[in-house]
Amino acid sequence: MRAPQLTPASRILVAGHRGLAGSALCRRLRAAGHENLVLATSSEVDLRDRAATSGWLAEHRPDVVVLAAARGGGIFGTVTQPADILSDNLRIQTSVLDAARAVGVPRLLFLASACLYPRESRQPIRETSLMGGPLEPSTEFYAIAKIAGIAQVRAVREQDGLAWISAMPTNLYGPGDNFHPTSSHVLAGLMRRIHEATQAEEPSVTVWGSGTPRREFLHVDDLAEACVTLLEHYDDPMPVNIGTGRDISTADLAKMLAETIGYTGAIEFDPGMPDGVPRRVLDIRTLTGLGWEPRIRLRAGIAATYQWYLDNTALPRQREAVRGHEMVG
Repeated sequence: MRAPQLTPASRILVAGHRGLAGSALCRRLRAAGHENLVLATSSEVDLRDRAATSGWLAEHRPDVVVLAAARGGGIFGTVTQPADILSDNLRIQTSVLDAARAVGVPRLLFLASACLYPRESRQPIRETSLMGGPLEPSTEFYAIAKIAGIAQVRAVREQDGLAWISAMPTNLYGPGDNFHPTSSHVLAGLMRRIHEATQAEEPSVTVWGSGTPRREFLHVDDLAEACVTLLEHYDDPMPVNIGTGRDISTADLAKMLAETIGYTGAIEFDPGMPDGVPRRVLDIRTLTGLGWEPRIRLRAGIAATYQWYLDNTALPRQREAVRGHEMVG
């Protein structure tokens, strides 16, 4: 099959356009002249509702769909709400994918997650490691839902011949992230915790887990660029890793955040909280072979994200307190 090409006239549905990944992709598409974006908020169409989703796609008939909508919640959410996370993600995926299939959407990109890989995967993790062993228990049910989405994409390719593809991003961060105290992912959650400790002049800040797990972090603008590269150049049933190929320990990440924010207190760890897998770093040779490379280094990306947090999330009095603080580039 030959993947249809993106053009300025392409009607592109970004499902989850208000989320971290979806909003970055919309910014990237608009910057490239793709103004014909098909967008809807959850109040306009609940993607868990099969009938509503089917009717909405039948009305708007996009040429391209990027399924970036999902229910996450960080490691705390996946541990405490596994049934909700499994059910909501399965319903979102089947609603959107079945509706897209029914109207014959020729091009679709499904965004899964690197947490789908087995806990004991050989590092760096290649795409062929998928389904090669037991999952990490703390994210098992989220991973099962996303694996089902990848399987459905492959099944549609085989049965209908549509140029649908899947990708597995690593840990994301950047403008538009979720900084909730419990439902955020690791980088955003740590950023908020250290920022608040700085404002309160607390002598120490506690980081969940032991500090030893190693992860890679991808700026969401690099993810958006990767998505466009895949839509323009990739057409294969094998899902593609999206990452940096470089990892960092949670302890070193906390130190980098503290340096950026200006926190000088002690960083302590709570080993009673789950660590997740000991290490996860992706082999990104499939994607770099298409000409894509991550551009935003972690320290610079953290500084820009912290500035976004100050401008958009932190309380006004907190913004005043840090005004003039020089970011670490």
